[in-house]
Amino acid sequence: MLRPSGEQFTIDGAGYTATVTESGGALRLLSYEGRDLVAGFGDQETSSGGKGQLLAPWPNRVRDGRYEFGGQTHQLGITEVSRNNASHGLVRWAQWLPIEEAKSSITLATRLMAQGGYPWTLDLEVTYAIGPDGLTVTQAATNHADSPAPYAVGAHPYLTAGAGPVDGWTLTLPARTRLLSDSERKLPTTSEATAGTAYDFTSAKPVGDVVLDHAFTDLERGEDGRATVTIQGPDGGVALWVDERHPWLMVYSADDRTPARGSLAVEPMTAPPDAFNSGTDLVSLAPDERYEVTWGITALP
Repeated sequence: MLRPSGEQFTIDGAGYTATVTESGGALRLLSYEGRDLVAGFGDQETSSGGKGQLLAPWPNRVRDGRYEFGGQTHQLGITEVSRNNASHGLVRWAQWLPIEEAKSSITLATRLMAQGGYPWTLDLEVTYAIGPDGLTVTQAATNHADSPAPYAVGAHPYLTAGAGPVDGWTLTLPARTRLLSDSERKLPTTSEATAGTAYDFTSAKPVGDVVLDHAFTDLERGEDGRATVTIQGPDGGVALWVDERHPWLMVYSADDRTPARGSLAVEPMTAPPDAFNSGTDLVSLAPDERYEVTWGITALP
């Protein structure tokens, strides 16, 4: 019998092991020397809460599923019915098949066909590669339509640093601005500087009772252009880094999941929530253009 998440693809090297799935190209498991680095999902389960999934051609939400692009109005299907939003793109449950395989890396691909609400055809690829510095994930898109396509991309790993709750974990989040959203629909309203607030994690401090469900930007970066989030817990630490094409990080303390506050989602995003309407950091992907972004996860002592 086929698993609910389809075929499983396992890669390993340098002490790391990762398993990704045919369904959604999702990162189901990632460990280092037997220590879990992500809170994944079971062998006989589907992803819940977006765990490990890839988010394209937009991450997060589109208000009412409606947007304008290229002088035309488009209506997406409503996939977050309780909030009347289109959520997390169109390929979370698509079939992703391998096009290149090796012991320590795999590339999966899917074709997003033109459809109501998104009349562009994109070829999407993801490469998971393991090396001495951990897991590197490269997401790419090529527009095969004859007109520019609106595009943004994200991913939804939940990080873990041992037994929860996250309250006792130490978080470093190099972000100077937090996007505020309304409590009912989780759509952006305004932004504020993190300095002097409970959401300032630019220096390491315990998460405590802070509820995190926000997009962060104005990221501090190293000389390599990367911005890095770290957490430390009873089992050690884990870091998630993003390249310069990721100006946004969604951080979510999973208060409404089971177990509550058991892990910390740190979601690389190239654009903020509702970017299809605001246009903020939205890419206009030209015909035949390929757009590529990279992020990764590393174990810490």
